[in-house]
Formats: sequence, C-alpha cells, structure tokens
Amino acid sequence: MPAFRTRHLCSVAAALVLTIAAPATAATAADSSAADLREVLFVGNNWDGTADVIKSSGDFAKVGRLNVIPDKDQRMAEINADPIKWIYFMAIRNGVGEGHDQFVDDMYSTPDGKSVVVSRPSFADVVSIDLATGAINWRFPVSGYRSDHMAVSPDGTRVAVSASTANTVHVLDINTGKQLGSFATGDKPHENIFTKDGKYIWNMAIGDVNTSLDDPAWDWTKGDRHITVVDATTYKQVKIIDMRDRLDAFGLKDFSDAVRPAVFSPDESKLYFQVSFFNGFLEYDVATDKITRMKTLPKNPATSEDRTTWVNDSRHHGISMNPAGTKLCVAGTMDDYATVVDRSTLQEGPLVTASKPYWATVSGDGKDCIISESGADQVTAIDFATGQKVTSVPVGDHPQRVRLGHVQADWTGPATG
Repeated sequence: MPAFRTRHLCSVAAALVLTIAAPATAATAADSSAADLREVLFVGNNWDGTADVIKSSGDFAKVGRLNVIPDKDQRMAEINADPIKWIYFMAIRNGVGEGHDQFVDDMYSTPDGKSVVVSRPSFADVVSIDLATGAINWRFPVSGYRSDHMAVSPDGTRVAVSASTANTVHVLDINTGKQLGSFATGDKPHENIFTKDGKYIWNMAIGDVNTSLDDPAWDWTKGDRHITVVDATTYKQVKIIDMRDRLDAFGLKDFSDAVRPAVFSPDESKLYFQVSFFNGFLEYDVATDKITRMKTLPKNPATSEDRTTWVNDSRHHGISMNPAGTKLCVAGTMDDYATVVDRSTLQEGPLVTASKPYWATVSGDGKDCIISESGADQVTAIDFATGQKVTSVPVGDHPQRVRLGHVQADWTGPATG
C-alpha cells in the first residue's frame, strides 16, 4: 500500500473544505441553447440493455426509451471469436450479473443534450449514443474485461470510468471519446466522484465481491481496497485513504474496508459512505482524516444472515443527500427498504418498502430521493421532507444506476434504432 502523504492530505483537505461555488452570474451567461434542453432522469436497465428516460421531478412520467446495445450482434461476434473475452463475458454473466448479462451500468448525457455516454460491463466498453438516431457516435474499449461506475466532471466535458478488472480509471473527452488520461487504483475500482470544483477525482476500490469467503476472518482475501484521490488535470495520485486503519481506530476491526456508494456534504468537508456487508453508513471527516460517526440502520427480519446470499457483498448499496445537506437517503438493498435519515441526529424516518433497491439519487428539483428498485423493475420517489413514498414508475429489466441529465426539449426517443 502506498505511504500516506501528509503534505498532500493537508492541501487537498483545505481545497475540499474551502471550495466555493461559482457565482450565480456565471449561470446567467450559459449558452442560449440551454433553453432548448429538458432536464430528465436516465434509468439504466442493466439486464435488458435499455435506458428509460423519465421526467426529473413532478410525476416522473416516462419521456422515452433508448436501446444502449444497438451493436449487440457485432460485439457478441467479437466475444465469441476470442476465448479469453468469452470466458470473462460468461464470468460476468454468472457472477456479478446473477445469471444475466450486464449491458448498462452507468450513463451521463452530454452538455448539449444530444448524446448519452454509457458504460457497458459485459462489453467492456464505453459508448456515446446519438439520442436523435440511436446510433453510436464513438466507442472506447476499456483496459481489461469489464467497465463499471462512471462520473462526469462539473462542466460536463469529461467522464471517468472504472475498468474493474484492470485496476484502472480512464478519463475521456465526453464528446469525442478520446482518452485524456488514466490512473491506477486499488483492486476492482468502483465508485468515482469529481469534487465540485473539478480539481480532484476520488475513486473507491471494492476488491473481489464474488467469492464466498465473506466471514470477517477472511476479509483480507478480498484484495487491496482503498480510496485513490488524483489531480483531475494531471491524473497524478494525490493521496491514498485506506479505510482499514480508520475503521480500526473507530473500533470497527470486523468491518469490511470496501467503500461502496458515497456522497459528500455540500461543503465537501464530510464523506458519507457504505461498506460491504453493513446495514448502515459511516461519516468521514476530510480535514481530520477520521471516521467521526456511524449509523446502523434496521435489519429486515426476513433477510438471511448468510452473507454469501447477499448480492456482490452488498447489504446496503445506494446513498444520496438533498441539496441543503440536511437529509441523507439510503437504499437498504438486501433489507428491501429505503429510508431518509436526518444528517444532524442520524435518526432514520419511515422504512419505505422497496424491492432490492440498488441506487439512490436526487430529483431535479431537489425535493425527492429517487431509488431504483431492481427487484421490481421500477423507480420510486421518496419525499426528503416527510420520508414518505411519493410515486413509483415502471421501467425496464433490473434498473440500477439513475442519473440526472438533459435531452432536447422535444425528444421522445430516437427516430430509428
């Protein structure tokens, strides 16, 4: 494990704590074409290779649907012709895919609302798809044999994607697909987060989540799991955060140090994150480099305590925060609920029944938490203020990632494809 570097920790912590939002006047100078755009939510239906596009707030009605694997026949021909690619393709299907192919993990639209960029795990690539025609603009094969979570820069021009079998993150120009840089990570890079000033990228490596060695005594077999922070201009490593030491210091020696979904507070002074096998989340103070609080959420009595039955070492997978930074929303994946938690007191609200909720994000107006119910093929909105369910909207097979984006104002789906 690389040595912890105090000089870099101090500089990055200061930058994160003191980040100041751009003046409101900058928004008024936006391109006039923004008036022709419509804010939406993209819902990636992982097992059937589609993305449903729904309204970003209000009734969350369906706007259109996009096929994200229009080149499926070509990709399958390549895989079937290469024994190594075929082995990895089948391993993804029978392992992390739970017997299904993984055709869409993550997606972000381009700033002009004309294309959407999608990571496709089973095809080990990232593609840009023209929203008007459904055709592929560009394709970037990642290193190794599987692509995973992505993140988009605050200005919308760059997208970072985890290449999970290569322990690498690629950073691409969102319009051309050209690689701008890459950096090494721990084992199995997963979540990526750009800081809101665009200066840093945080990557969380989760290690091997497909083995049956899930007892805490065997946690060391899961690999090298740590957070890698890099400069988002040079892609050089700034610091490494190994949560093993921080968890031990907090008295959690039996906890996994595989950081799963995570979210910063609005001022980026705190990071709230989930770890494998835990029904709850932890609070990490960036400036002091310490875990400061832990929240344990209720267990569902119907959930098996056999860890090998939990999907990809998850117990809870999905966390978001309202724009004011006062409420957290947590997807209790294996416990079949979601709940809103008061950030100050860490008191949870009502447990909203949900079928294997796999992700949590925020509606366009900031009022609702949006979860993907992968077990029920729907997305559900939960009011941050009351913690109560607002509505559910049917989508495709096994929705996972949900991201805010934009389409052209009159878009209802591709004209062809």
